[in-house]
Order: sequence, then structure tokens, then C-alpha cells
Amino acid sequence: MIKRYVAFISIILIVASCGLTVNVSTTGGTIDPRAKTCYIATFPNNANLVNPALSQEFTNALKDRIQSQTPLSITNSQNADYQLTGNIVSYSITPVAIQGNDVAAMNRLTISVRVKFVNKFDESKNFEQLFSRYTDYLSTLSFTSIEGGLVTEINEALTEEIFNKAFVNW
Repeated sequence: MIKRYVAFISIILIVASCGLTVNVSTTGGTIDPRAKTCYIATFPNNANLVNPALSQEFTNALKDRIQSQTPLSITNSQNADYQLTGNIVSYSITPVAIQGNDVAAMNRLTISVRVKFVNKFDESKNFEQLFSRYTDYLSTLSFTSIEGGLVTEINEALTEEIFNKAFVNW
């Protein structure tokens, strides 16, 4: 056990003395050691059904995720080391569990976001992709009373998937 510990410490010291550095986020992703900033544009809501607060809530959720899980600073400069831009393309409610009397027992709220990611240091990591997440809820519930919680839940799932694609390479 002590031999393994000494070997591990020795490897770390050798790597450190060579000047190699890699920033690792708390999620297991890697951030280029040269990267210091990330630009996140406001994601406009271009969906047919518009939730007036969704644009700001989604943008803030994405900023919060990156600030809490990386050493990057969020900047207003589009010349940042990493850039995330895009728009909300869909916000829809659909029935998913039809009962015998043609009434939906469950409804589904779906949010889709188109995201463009630019990595200033490694263009092979750039992507443009549609991300979509949903949550189901009982149709007997008042949508307006539960909408905020549903949106928060979907935003958490969307920002996690976007973060993983950009920084964890999942």
C-alpha cells in the first residue's frame, strides 16, 4: 500500500516538473488549461408556444451549470475561449396516456434547444446540435400551477446534457 502511494506521488511530481497541466472539472470533464472564459448568449425563445420567462431561465441555468462545474469565467465578450449560442426551438404540450374515453391521463411538456458550441483551442470539439428533454405530468393538474417546476426540471436535464457534450465529451 505504501509503495503504491509513493509511486503515485512520484508520478504526480514527475508530471508537474515537466510543466504539463490539465484542468479537470468536478464532473470528470477536462477544460483546456489555456481556457479562462466562456461566452453564453441569451437563448431567444423561437417556439410557437411561448413561455415568456423561458429564455432567461434557460440561459441562467446554463450559466449556473458552467460556473459551478468549471473554473471558467462567464464573459460578455464573443471572443471567449468557449462560446455557447443558440435558441429555443420548441415548447410543446402533448397528450401521452390516452384513457378509454379519449381523455389524456398524462400530458408531456417538451422543450427543444438548438445549441452551437465553439472551442477556440480545438475545432474538432465544435458542434451544432438539437437537444430535447421532456417531463410528464397528470392531466388533472393545473398546468399553470406546475409549469415553473416542470421547466426547472427540464432545464436541469438540458443543461446537464449540453455540459456533458461540450466539456465531458459524452
